[in-house]
Amino acid sequence: MSALPPPLSRLIQELVKLPGIGEKTATRLAFHLLRTDRHDVELLAEALTKMREETRMCSVCLGLTADDPCALCSDPRRDASSICVVERPADLIALERSGQFSGRYHVLHGCLAPLDGVGPEELRVAELLRRLEDGSVREVVIATNPTVEGEATALYLSRLIKPLGLRVTRIAHGLPMGADVEYADSATLGKALEGRREM
Repeated sequence: MSALPPPLSRLIQELVKLPGIGEKTATRLAFHLLRTDRHDVELLAEALTKMREETRMCSVCLGLTADDPCALCSDPRRDASSICVVERPADLIALERSGQFSGRYHVLHGCLAPLDGVGPEELRVAELLRRLEDGSVREVVIATNPTVEGEATALYLSRLIKPLGLRVTRIAHGLPMGADVEYADSATLGKALEGRREM
């Protein structure tokens, strides 16, 4: 028999379903919400509900948006001749936060993972190829993660896109800013050497 009231226990069970939240953290969050002003809890509940109701995929880049097309796809200042391909909407947000890319995006919603039953048909590859048909795109930047699956996805996309006569580039991988060479693993050092450039 639990010492917790059923509503509190239920909240903890729901919070545990979130990524990175264990039972202790979920319990701490639940007790925090219990002590929080009722109005703030209602605002949180409303924000969660609105997020589910109003967030959808952009019909162009397949990123997340409240308006369709999204602000990035409808911005005339962005370079329509360059598309950066990412695995997930969170990757798009991270790249956009860097402020270094001024083109458009395309979200695959995953990467190739044959052992998990994820093939090209489960990804948004067909939509990407349709976007390349009109001839306005000159470069496709592949920004999948530096994992085995991400690399396989990048290679697959490159083999599909290069015959179209487009420039296909891959984001560089290697040491992050502030890292020490001595503590880097051999795969990271190998990628850093492979991606070296003229100074």
